[in-house]
Formats: sequence, C-alpha cells, structure tokens
Amino acid sequence: MDLLNTLVEKGLRRELPTRDEALAVLATSDDELLDVVAAAGRVRRQWFGRRVKLNYLVNLKSGLCPEDCSYCSQRLGSKAEILKYTWLKPDEAKAAAAAGVAGGAKRVCLVASGRGPTDRDVDRVSRTIEAIKEQHEGVEVCACLGLLSEGQADRLRSAGADAYNHNLNTSEGTYGDITTTHTYADRVDTVQQAQAAGLSACSGLIAGMGESDADLVDVVFSLRELDPDSVPVNFLIPMEGTPLAKDWHLSPQRCLRILAMVRFVCPDVEVRLAGGREVHLRSMQPLALHLVNSIFLGDYLTSEGQSGQTDLDMIADAGFEVEGSSTRTLPEHRATTAGGCGSHEGGCAPCGDPAEAALPAPSAAAGADAADDPGPVRTDLVAVRRRGAGTDLAPNA
Repeated sequence: MDLLNTLVEKGLRRELPTRDEALAVLATSDDELLDVVAAAGRVRRQWFGRRVKLNYLVNLKSGLCPEDCSYCSQRLGSKAEILKYTWLKPDEAKAAAAAGVAGGAKRVCLVASGRGPTDRDVDRVSRTIEAIKEQHEGVEVCACLGLLSEGQADRLRSAGADAYNHNLNTSEGTYGDITTTHTYADRVDTVQQAQAAGLSACSGLIAGMGESDADLVDVVFSLRELDPDSVPVNFLIPMEGTPLAKDWHLSPQRCLRILAMVRFVCPDVEVRLAGGREVHLRSMQPLALHLVNSIFLGDYLTSEGQSGQTDLDMIADAGFEVEGSSTRTLPEHRATTAGGCGSHEGGCAPCGDPAEAALPAPSAAAGADAADDPGPVRTDLVAVRRRGAGTDLAPNA
C-alpha cells in the first residue's frame, strides 16, 4: 500500500504524518491488518530494536478520589468493589516495588488517587522514592499523583524521581464529556510543569470510551506536540459500578490499528501497552509487541493483569527480549535533551512539518465512530485486584 510505504518512510525520518494519513490507518480493513502491523513494526525496530521495557505499578493510595472521571473505578461515586486504602508507608511501597524489580521491571510507577498531592503528600512520596532508590539504585521511578502545584515537580525531582505521568486521556474537544471536575488544560499544564523541572514526561491516552477516529487522532497529535518521552496507550476496562461499565467498543483488530497509528505519529517515543491489553487484545497480545516497546508487568491499579511469568514468556516466545537496566530506552537523539528531540536547544515540539499535502480522503468511516463490532460483552475478562499493594497477599510479578 502506498499509504504504508509513506508512513514507514516518515517514521524512519521522524516526520509527522498528516491527519488524513493517521485516519486512514484506523480505517484499514482486517484484510490489511497484518500489513499495517508489519509496516509500523519496521518503525518500531528502527528506534527500539526488539527490546521490551518492563514497568511495574505500585498503587500508593487506592480509591477515595474526589474527581469524577467516568472511566475510573476510583472516581467519586464509584460503586466498583475495588480495594480502598490510604497511603502505604514507605517500607510497604518499597516491598511492593521490589517484587516488580525482581520480575525484571526497569521502571517503578508510584500512583496515588486524588486530584493532586498536598505538600505533605509530596514529602511522603519523596521518602518513598528515596527508600526505593536506596534499595534499587538503578531503577527508574515515575510518580503519578494527579495535578501538580507550583514547585512540586522540582521537589519530586530532588527526591530522585526520574519521570512524571499524567495522561491527556482523550481529545480536548471531548474531554468535558469524560470529566467535569478539572480541565484538559489542567492536564497539559501538569505535564509541562514536569518537563520544566527536568522530569521525563509520560503522557498517553485511553481508547474505547466511545470516541471517534477523529478524537483518537486529535489526542495523539496533541501528545506529539506536547512531546512526552513515554506514551502509554490504555484500553478502557469497563468496570462494573462506573458510568462506562457497558462501553465495550473495542476488538483486538481495532486495538492493533490504534497502536499502529500511535507508533506512526510518535515513531521514536516509548509507546507503552498499558491497562486493558489482556481484556481487549487477548490472544493477539504478541502482535502488539511489534508496535510497542514497553508494557506493564503483572497487575494494574485496581484490576488484575495476566501473571508476570506469562508476560515474560509472551515476550520470549514472540522473539523479543526484556530491556536491561543498563540499556538506554530512548534513541540517543531523544535521550540527549530532556523533554525534547535532541535537535534543538531545550524542550521542543517534535521534528516534522504537519502542514503537508494530504493524501486522498480516507474511507467514509474515518473521522466517524468507526469502532469495530467487538462482539458479545465479555465481563468475565475483568478481574478486580485483590493481591499486592494494600493487601496481605503476594503481588503478581
């Protein structure tokens, strides 16, 4: 396909595709799916070889959140039967992190529910970061604590944090349909605060919330402009007791097309396969490794993933290898300048000119709600986390 050849050439040069090209990827047919995966796989291998980075989540504080994000089982008014507990002590968090590191995780992600941390919370998390770094000197630590206030990113950086996660989640135009207690601009501001403090920015999206193809392209193009080092791609886990519990819009094929589109738009960025992969990709998860270069190991914040050993077996069986702690994740041109592409001074927007001539218009499905028919709702695939952090049971790592 001329489209895929064009996208591969642009990806190898780090050039931004046009919006029509990105929409056309989402509009490809199932007959073209393996061609799409193979094309995006060439771009992935150019920048990341066959390495897969492992990340491990530690939920420092579960539930009890005052925000009303429709997708979240920890939201205000959620009736989901999830674990609810207040802050883990630093030693408890350190023990949870150790399980992930023992399983091969290169990055530990410390997450806490809530609108954003108080200064006391930042002190608490700083002590936790220091405890983890003392035990595992080479591990990366990413904090995810919600909206940041002035100076908090600097304090986390001083405590030893390497990165900060705050997802855009969906397009600016539809953000108000998902959350009303804060704005899209609030999220952008927090990511920029993290970048300004010298933290590696991690920001991604959630697919499967009823968004159109145009919405998906909008948020991914916004991420490209924001220029995080890591882009997690989550697929909605429709948890019972949340407003989106019945929103099952995804098929394995659509998930792969979304991941391919993200790879073409963000060719040299760490694209992470995040929450919902087991639920929606199911037996096609190994194909996704040709598109992403990073996954979470084991369980998520409030839901269970497949076993850590199964993850490791999947990586090996698919012909990939776990990225070692001494290996630089990002290509040299990105790693040399925090938050930027390495071709300009300081942080910058990505290389490439978005004002390119568009391809002929993609199929009529593009830009509309072109989600595949996912078939019968599979609520049996969603399991609430009952082990690991905040419990007396061993973690799944």
